[in-house]
Amino acid sequence: MMNSKNPPFLHDSSDIQSSNIGADTRIWQYCVILEAATIGEGCNICSHCLIENDVTVGDRVTVKSGVQLWDGVILEDDVFIGPNVTFTNDVYPRSRQFPDQFSKTLIKQGASIGANSTILPNIIIGENAMVGAGSVVTKNVEANTLVIGNPAKFIRNLPQ
Repeated sequence: MMNSKNPPFLHDSSDIQSSNIGADTRIWQYCVILEAATIGEGCNICSHCLIENDVTVGDRVTVKSGVQLWDGVILEDDVFIGPNVTFTNDVYPRSRQFPDQFSKTLIKQGASIGANSTILPNIIIGENAMVGAGSVVTKNVEANTLVIGNPAKFIRNLPQ
């Protein structure tokens, strides 16, 4: 049996300005997706999410409700972002003062970030890493590791 691809499902209540959305992706209620955002195939973007312009979401990514992906965030394939995870993209934020370029944040393939975690700017979370719920990530996370806490600290290696 052949695997057929379906056009993305885009809920009527969402404001989706981007045409860069892959097959079999689902975008649910009350999301805002800006024009230059790129979202891969087979993704699930849950309700009440915002995705800015300079954002790339890979294939088979899950973004749970209440997440904002600000300019500079890159999610590689098979990433899981739990509900209400907070990303930041400006090291020294000030009202109405914008950096020349926003900081980058890279979440590598297969990584998972638990609910209510905060990811500071200029962070790389390695392949298949896991960030425990409620953690505050202030430095890079190595591949195949579990980090938990505020600030997030290494707990153990994960099976590969």
